[in-house]
Amino acid sequence: MGRREQREQIFRLLFRIEFNAPEEMPQQRDFFLEEIKLPTQEEGLAASHRDITYITEKYERIQEKLPQIDQMIDEKAQGWSVTRMGKVELTLLRLGAYEILYDQDVPGSVAINEAVELAKRYGQDNSGAFVNAVLAKFLRPGQGEQE
Repeated sequence: MGRREQREQIFRLLFRIEFNAPEEMPQQRDFFLEEIKLPTQEEGLAASHRDITYITEKYERIQEKLPQIDQMIDEKAQGWSVTRMGKVELTLLRLGAYEILYDQDVPGSVAINEAVELAKRYGQDNSGAFVNAVLAKFLRPGQGEQE
């Protein structure tokens, strides 16, 4: 599984936060991880041990920072609050903001581009533009460049 596929799996796991109580998330995480260990019908891909480790660790780091990330999203998304956003868009903003702010291995422009592509795939017609506009506000000058 490449980074793009891993990121999509992290998105899918984070998305479950919107539908489950916090105390249910450890079990939901375990269900999800067991599911992605099985080969898919379309591509025949199954998550490797390395994939599972990466997905789990990044998910947990994002989950730990959700209160701070949500507060920053509220500040950057003028006229919107995390309580009013669509669940797909909110989840992608959380993932993208985390990568921009805390993941030194992901250039800001890559974090935004990947979040926009997922928004186009999973969101509504204007989701990509919304995610792009909000995440762009997280970049510091020069941060979007590959280093």
